[in-house]
Amino acid sequence: MRIARVLITRDQIARRVEELGHRIAADLLASGAGEPGVEPRVVLIPILTGSLVFAADLIRHMPVQMSIRPVTISSYPGTSTTSQGATIEGGLPTDLAGRHVLIVDDILDSGRTLGLLRRVIEAQRPASLRIAVLLNKHKPQGRDEHVEVEYSGFHIADEFVVGYGLDYDGLWRNLPDIGVLDGVGGKGEGPGV
Repeated sequence: MRIARVLITRDQIARRVEELGHRIAADLLASGAGEPGVEPRVVLIPILTGSLVFAADLIRHMPVQMSIRPVTISSYPGTSTTSQGATIEGGLPTDLAGRHVLIVDDILDSGRTLGLLRRVIEAQRPASLRIAVLLNKHKPQGRDEHVEVEYSGFHIADEFVVGYGLDYDGLWRNLPDIGVLDGVGGKGEGPGV
């Protein structure tokens, strides 16, 4: 397999991630969260493994005191290009009451993963809950589940993409650009998303 074309370049990604980081930090600070010298009440929850690269770059532009608590959710096993249903596999914090929570994911596609995580976290009664995604995929027939996303890096067509953390069968995550993978049957997002 090869990359059919680059959809978003590394320079475009870097500029947009910096913008998102500054905007998210400003919103959190305006709500009284993440102030220096105060117990960290901001909890960043990156969804593994796809959001690792995005989350690492994003926090470099967020001068906010925070803790980072990754969670693992499975929905795209192996070479599957469509969601098989979201399942929380481990790492979900249980002490989020009264905290300002930011979920970070690489892509919003079916909505199942983020919908599940939002419901589970909302049940803990956080002070606020926001979601940031790098990619927001356009779904002409609609998503399986509607999910409110406060921060989106890029809106993309319904194509299978890899790179910058997104994968196909565990590969291509290290590609610095986001590209459309040639030879993948079906549309969707990569495993672990």
